Amino acid sequence: MRVRIPPPVSGGIILSYKCSAECLHCMYACTPLWNGGWMQEKDLELLISELAKTVEPAPGGPERISVNHGIHFTGGEPFTNFGLLCRAAELSRGCGVPSTFVETNCFWCSSDRVVREKLELLKEKGLKGVLVSVNPFYLEFVPFEYTERAVRIAQELFGKNVIVYQGEYFRRFLRMGIRGKMGLEEYAALEGPESLFGDAEFFLSGRAPYRLAGRLKGYLRGREPFPRFPAGRLYRERCLPVFLRNWHNHFDGEGNFIPGFCGGITLGDARKLPTLLEEGLDLSERPVLELLAADDFKGLMRFARDRGYEELKEGYVSKCHLCVDIRRHLVQAGEFVELKPVEFYRHLV
Repeated sequence: MRVRIPPPVSGGIILSYKCSAECLHCMYACTPLWNGGWMQEKDLELLISELAKTVEPAPGGPERISVNHGIHFTGGEPFTNFGLLCRAAELSRGCGVPSTFVETNCFWCSSDRVVREKLELLKEKGLKGVLVSVNPFYLEFVPFEYTERAVRIAQELFGKNVIVYQGEYFRRFLRMGIRGKMGLEEYAALEGPESLFGDAEFFLSGRAPYRLAGRLKGYLRGREPFPRFPAGRLYRERCLPVFLRNWHNHFDGEGNFIPGFCGGITLGDARKLPTLLEEGLDLSERPVLELLAADDFKGLMRFARDRGYEELKEGYVSKCHLCVDIRRHLVQAGEFVELKPVEFYRHLV
């Protein structure tokens, strides 16, 4: 069975999985302990030149930014390798990539001078905007005044091309007058456990079903923080639209073409994007993807059980939890070309 990969109209380039933080909710299991290095400049140049042929600008035009348009540079934490980030901005401008922005947790924003110098240089090199990540999980690692400083100066330099993700948390932290870092338990005690999520967008995928659920369960004295469901209840939630979509995919330093937010899955070598788009995927060589495409989770569960997987007695907090837990077992049971990077699975728990 062969399937067509739609040309990506937007996406994120993961310059490295190395990060200054190890957040409980990270979809890509980023950590300072990640062994893999940074994307090679030659690979970055090749990838940007190919993506430039398919990505689309934000609705407001190529000089504006939008989460699901253009290209963003992410990680890990891209500012950990500022030279490579600057090069990415230069290459993107040279290739005419529209709507480029960088995503950051602000760990580096120690003074107004530092923030202004770095953001001014990125703007000179062609970057269009900035996305500032804000939530209680980053707050464990980054002093809030760093985040506030980044937002203030970014808005001075980039105007409307600044996305605060999530704005709800940013406004709440301002109202609370937070200074410095704050542990998850302290924050939950002040605002209530429900304030950890509120109306903000949140994904129970990647590391969250393991570390975040476990940490909150301890805080709640053994009470489950999220509803859990048996695998059978989740079979009806199909993943195929996410698995083969054309927007907000990711591309990492090892060449992996990551569909959507599905850390640990690769559709192939993004450095050979024209070939991937022209030939499509031969799913007979990728049994996990073949099962997801043909029979979704039900088929994948049968496949995993034949290889020793046992359904979690306590259940799963989301369909992503079910999927990643099965894949985590399969990586330990054998080699699957579609389950990469393998190190992703080592940093989940």
